[in-house]
Amino acid sequence: MDQAALRSYLEFALDAVWQAGRVTLRHYQTGIAFERKGDNSPVTVADKEAEQVLRDLINRYYPDHGIAGEEFGRQESKNGLYWTVDPIDGTKSFICGVPFYSNLLALVDENGRSIVGVVNFPALNEIVYAHRGMGCCYWNGRSARVSTVDKLSDAVLLMSDMVGYGERQARFEQLLNSTYIQRTWGDAYGYMMIATGRADVMVDPAIWLWDCGPLQVILEEAGGTFTDWKGTPTIHTNESVATNGVLFDQVMAITRG
Repeated sequence: MDQAALRSYLEFALDAVWQAGRVTLRHYQTGIAFERKGDNSPVTVADKEAEQVLRDLINRYYPDHGIAGEEFGRQESKNGLYWTVDPIDGTKSFICGVPFYSNLLALVDENGRSIVGVVNFPALNEIVYAHRGMGCCYWNGRSARVSTVDKLSDAVLLMSDMVGYGERQARFEQLLNSTYIQRTWGDAYGYMMIATGRADVMVDPAIWLWDCGPLQVILEEAGGTFTDWKGTPTIHTNESVATNGVLFDQVMAITRG
């Protein structure tokens, strides 16, 4: 796909997530009620309203494209392209009134690789985005890249949760003990900290397609990596590892087991 087409898709995605973000802000820090889904994760009316806005915009401007959304499922593509939609990534933060939640949107090509990605943090007034071939990501309009930290013992390690690693627990603890700073600045916020050079490694034991969509293209364009725990670059995974690229081999020596 040529760069002009990618820029056009990116401009659409930037506007779409801004509109979704405005929807979520109307409900933010209001003591919003929530339900628990089958996997015990919370969902609110804000999640559903924001996803509907994104789906309506995609269907209006790109009716041949598919959609894979967290709340309303999959709509099949007529041309091989589809959008991943996470209306609120970090709903637990959202219902607690913490500003690290985001709106995620990505365009995925026929090969299953994300080619446009936008992560919007409406409560922080921050946005990070990239498309294939950009050579960096953009953070609030400024070009940004990953850090140059080259020793795991100097690295900042992020995670969404301290629990839930199951059979990976020993490898997770080894990462904890091998890094300098460890923080639970998680969900998409943590991955964007790596893309913008503020942290160096992030791991998740459980993640979904709509979470992964924008993360891959943004991190790779910023010079980093986004893979599963074995090191395969993919958004079709239920586990993830992100690095600044320089630390990739050192991290994989641990996560591959």
